[in-house]
Order: sequence, then C-alpha cells, then structure tokens
Amino acid sequence: MKEMTLKERDASSIYLNRDLSWLEFNWRVLEEAQDTHSPLLERGKFLAIVSSNLDEFMSVRVAGIKDQIKAGYAKKDFTGYTPAGLFKRIMKRCAKMVTEQYKTYRDITRLLAREGIVFTDYENLNPSQRRAMDAYYHDIIFPVLTPMAVDQSRPFPLVHSQALYLAVLLMKEGDDPDEEPYFAIVQVPSNLSRFIEVPARVNSKKHEFVMLEDMIEQNIHTLFSGYIPISVDGFRLTRNADLTLDEEGAEDLLEEIEKELRRRRWGAPVRLEAEKGIHPYALDRLREEFEITDNIFEIDGPLDLTYFMKLPGSLHGHEHLRYRPVESIYPPELLETEDMFDKLKRQDVLVYHPYESFDAVTDFICQAAYDAQVLAIKMTLYRVSGNSPLIEALAHAAESGKQVTVVVELKARFDEERNIAWARRLEQSGCHVVYGLVGLKTHAKITLVVRQEQDGLRRYVHVGTGNYNDNTAKLYTDLGLLTSHMIIGEDASALFNEVTGYSAPHNWKAFGVAPTDLMDKLTEKMRREISHAAQGRPARIVAKLNSLSNQQIIDELYIASKAGVKIDLIIRGVCCLRPGVPGLSENITVRSVVDRFLEHSRIIYFQNAEQPEVYISSADWMTRNLTRRIEIICPVFDKQLQQTLIRILELSLNDNVKARQLLPNGTYARVMNAAPPLRSQFEAMKIDTWKGQPHDHEL
Repeated sequence: MKEMTLKERDASSIYLNRDLSWLEFNWRVLEEAQDTHSPLLERGKFLAIVSSNLDEFMSVRVAGIKDQIKAGYAKKDFTGYTPAGLFKRIMKRCAKMVTEQYKTYRDITRLLAREGIVFTDYENLNPSQRRAMDAYYHDIIFPVLTPMAVDQSRPFPLVHSQALYLAVLLMKEGDDPDEEPYFAIVQVPSNLSRFIEVPARVNSKKHEFVMLEDMIEQNIHTLFSGYIPISVDGFRLTRNADLTLDEEGAEDLLEEIEKELRRRRWGAPVRLEAEKGIHPYALDRLREEFEITDNIFEIDGPLDLTYFMKLPGSLHGHEHLRYRPVESIYPPELLETEDMFDKLKRQDVLVYHPYESFDAVTDFICQAAYDAQVLAIKMTLYRVSGNSPLIEALAHAAESGKQVTVVVELKARFDEERNIAWARRLEQSGCHVVYGLVGLKTHAKITLVVRQEQDGLRRYVHVGTGNYNDNTAKLYTDLGLLTSHMIIGEDASALFNEVTGYSAPHNWKAFGVAPTDLMDKLTEKMRREISHAAQGRPARIVAKLNSLSNQQIIDELYIASKAGVKIDLIIRGVCCLRPGVPGLSENITVRSVVDRFLEHSRIIYFQNAEQPEVYISSADWMTRNLTRRIEIICPVFDKQLQQTLIRILELSLNDNVKARQLLPNGTYARVMNAAPPLRSQFEAMKIDTWKGQPHDHEL
C-alpha cells in the first residue's frame, strides 16, 4: 500500500497538530518582522520575539517529544502523529523558519544602515574608532572573560542553556598543523551589552555598533598567550527546561522547586546552534560532548537575535522608526473618585489593558492595603514584575494587622526563582503564603477584599484575564473586572477556601472553575446553543482565546457546527480545530490577530437566543488549563459592560489589516476584503470614544 504524503496525512485528520500549529503562529510573528508597513525598529522587535519563542518551544515542547522518543513511546496522538514522525516534521519546518528569519535579519539590518544605524565589523573601523574599541575591550570586556580549556585534566565545563559561547581551537608555535588542536571555550558575558556603540566618525551622524562576540574574537589572543588561534566560532546550546517535580513526595514544595531549578542547569541538550562555517573539529567536539546529532542548526548570522529587543532603547531619536507611544487612559469610571470602594458599591468597572492603565488595578489593591476598614485581602500571584508595587502593598497590609493570604504559584515556568523570592518576602511580612494544590498550577487571576462597612461585611473582587504584572500589562491586551457583586464575591470566597484549606466542591453560582466543572459548564453552554438552533432561535458562539487544543472541546464545537450554530473563534496562537470542512465545521471560522500588542484577553460569548451571556476567563481551551490548573471563567452581568466586551470581539472579527484566517488545510491567509481598513488594536486605542457608548447591534 502506498504511504501517504505529509499533506495527505494532514488532510485526512479532522484535527491540526498542536506543535505544528504553534509553528504556524511563530511564522505569523515572523511575517510581522517582514511587514514593510511597520516601523523598522518594531520589525526588529518581532524578529527578537521569533527567536525567544523558538527558544521556549525547543526547551519545552521539543524537549518533551525527544524524551518520548528516547523512552520508545510510539503511540500516535489524536492528530495522527507519533513522536518520531512529529519531530521529523518539526525539524523540517524549523529549518525553513530559521532560514527565513535570517533572511529577514539581513533585510532589516540593510534598511537600518540606510537610516544611519549600522552593525559593522572591527576591520571597517577607522584608527581612532579602533583605539576606542581596544580600550573598551581591555577596560570592560577582558576583566569579565574566563577562558576554559578542555583537556585530560580539565573536563568540559558546564555550558548554560541559551547562553552564547565561543569555541576556540588553538595550536602552539611550531606544532604540526595536522596534529589535534587544543580546544577551549569562552562564554560571551550576558551581563554586558551584546552590541557596543562605536564613537561617531568625524562629521557623521551614523550610529555604528560592533557585536560583543566580534570584539572578543578580535582580541582572542589576549586570553591564550603563547598559543595561535586557528578558529573562533560561536555556539549556543538549548537544554530541556521542563521541571520534573515529585509534588506528592515533597516535604516542602518550595525547597523541592529550588532543587529542581538547580538541576535544570544540567537539563538534557535539545538543540545546538553554531555559527555557519564552524570548524569541523570544533563541531565534532560539541556534538560528542552534548550527545546531540539530530537538532543542529548552522546559523548564517549572529546567534540569538533576542538582542534586537534592546536596540530601540539604546538609540535616541529615530522616532519615525518606532510606534508612537500609547497613552493609556485611567478608566473614566474611576477618574473622579478618591474612594474606589464607594464607586464599586454602585457599579462594576471593566478595565481593558493596555489601552486603560493597570494603575487602576494597582490602586484597588493599594487602597485595600491602607484602608482601615479592610479586614482581609486574598490574592493569586502567577507572574509578577521585578519591582511590583503590589508586593509592598500586601506586605504593608499584613504588617498593619490585616489578614493577607497570597497564593503564589511557584511552578510558573521560567518565573520560579522570582516567585520564590516574592513568597519569602511576603512570609517575612506576615502574609499567609500558600503554594497551591498538589498536581495543579494556580493560574486564576483573582483578588478578594473583605471590608467592614456600616451595613455589614462587603466583598470586592478583581477578576482578570492576565497576570498581576504592571510591565506586561503595557504589552499584552488583557481585561479586568472590578465588582462588588454579591454572587461573584461568594464564589471568590469559596474558591480561596478550596485552594487554601479543605473544602468540599462548591456549587458555583457565577464561576466555572477548573479542574472541577469548567469543562462541564462550557459543554453545557454549547449544548444549549445547539438546542436553540434546533428550535430555530438565534444560536452563536464567539470565543477569543490564546489557544485551542483540547479534543473534547473541539468535538463539542464540531457537533454545534453540524447543528447549525454559527461559531467564530479568535485564536491568537495554537488551534487544533480545522475550520470550514464540509459536513463538519463549515459554520466555524478561526482567525488570529498578531499585532503590536500580544493578544491575551479571553472572552466567551454565547448568544443564548435573545439573552446573551458574556464571560471573561483566565483559561485557554487547552487540556492543561481544563484539567491540570485552577482556572476560572467569570460572567459579566452588567449589560453596558457586556456591550464593551462585544465591541472588543467585533473589532477582532472585523480586522482586515492584521488578522489572518485559518484555512481548512491548516495554513493561514491574511483577511482581505473590500471594507475600509480596520486595525483592531489601533481602533481599541480610541477606547475613550466608544467605551460605554450605546451599541446599536448585537454580534
């Protein structure tokens, strides 16, 4: 029997593979780096994001696939791929992406040079510039460098994951050139700027930069006196970064995670990147040491393009090469009040970041921390910024006698060390710090404030779609609901009781909570839409999420589509559902918006005949969110706020500038239509003109 081609096999499945779908997402990010309509320095940032995304993908997803292959696991996933087959497909796709990425890099640097921003080689500097760079090397770079020889008495040193190194081959004067060379490595310091600005030439306004690794290579002889350098080649190793925790057997989860973080440094090698043209002997030594043969990339350009993210901050002027700054407005509902609690007693408030300032959320928590009538504050923390004012506010609240309980998620990937530090700081101030439940990550974003008022205790709640992080709130689109709604407050109390203590499963009145009933609640709502469609009533589902990969949810959406329910999905990243397939999903559309800000808000709309329901959520529709994390979906009861959420959904659905539509074959195509250009994120910047305004139609 003739074996199916990759295209035939993909088309034969009703599901798209999660990892291949993620690569399609990163390709859309790369397309933003290639978009000639975007400012040039911003295109460089997208190029940096492509590199950062690939690093995480390799260290987590590809590492897991390699572990399965090593263990001999050969069972197909629900999309029809074995680990070995998927790995082969991923490597082929990644190789093509990296080639395109560096082609884009060359295009961007060429255009930057036209703008007077030049990355140059040491050889191209004039004498005075060389003297300045030589002085910089000897004063700043040289003292930080450590040459590490590898021989019989000195074993191969630890190579840190995703750090940049130079592989150096050497010989002594008079040695036979055919003899085996001496081998050493030098780490390129990560605490120095990757690019060094050169003093300007006379009568020149150009900004010239040389790369840090090039400066070290130019002066490599200063590290190995008495030896002759044969070759100097950059390389970079990516290790498995997934933590393997025995949570049930751990006496102290914090200590166990600290141990595992130390072990992460020695994670199994997953990917080796090397400078194109690397000396064959050096490459063989690296292959042998890292025991890696099947995931090696020879890079035609500087390794690790994430440095492009820092370039705009080092340049003054060149405003035409950047996006105009976003002026986040303070939510108008809260602008004219000094007492946030008094306002929230009377109305709910929805905050849309980054168009509306995260300061509103910070102010809510800070006011609670300093308010004498507040008795208790309970909060979840997943990823917090490095200098978060929230930590100090919570610490003050505890020190002043308030009951402060903080659920700190120690297992938030790549933020474990920072969260451990915050946990210790909060404990020292008297906060009750809880690390969540065994086997589950606490991903819900919620704060509960309990306040003594004249008419009794009142609960105030903030529910968000994004982290309590004032830095990412300027870069991600997210939503936060501030409310004193009694039912939401009761559910919030029950949620914290379940997380921090022993409590029987709650009969949720407002929330859907994973892993207990969120899946059931979503299924119930979808089936209700099916019932409406069967009876000829309006039936529609609109969901805006980061990712959709859970098979059960996808199957429910397929059933709803076949029943006549109109379904519009706005999925930024991974989507395993195949839309537009006759007899299966012809009533489903999927689009992705990739633009200046990372689309992160999660909104779900059920038309429910003439009684629409709108929710915000911390959860994507992925198996991990629905079964292995504590997540919430929260209704927005206020009709005016519902209209604001509907307007946000409409903007994404009508975007014909930065939206791509998922085709049945698993590829994405830009949305092209005859309507006037509409860029949803730019329209959202006009939030002060449309938030709270009457809306003349439903979705």
